[in-house]
Amino acid sequence: MKLLMMIVDEARKEELEVFLHRAGVEGYTEVPHALGLGSTGQRLGSRAYPKTSAIIFTLVEEDRVEALRAQVRAYCADCGEKLKMFVWTAEEVM
Repeated sequence: MKLLMMIVDEARKEELEVFLHRAGVEGYTEVPHALGLGSTGQRLGSRAYPKTSAIIFTLVEEDRVEALRAQVRAYCADCGEKLKMFVWTAEEVM
């Protein structure tokens, strides 16, 4: 199994959720209103920097990761979204 973590602009998270559903992802966990700064700028939920991000975690079978990665790249190219995706090995799921 692989653990995927995706960081997306909170305003686009529903689009990502629909995309994941269509890609066959059966479940996920969302962390809303994530704050931070990086290559997309400051996301602090304040008046000066009002944007926030959403973090979505999901587990997928290892053999599905490459196809999902290609689909995410195509999704980002189509909508112009700068989505970040991280992939880790999930050694145990309890």
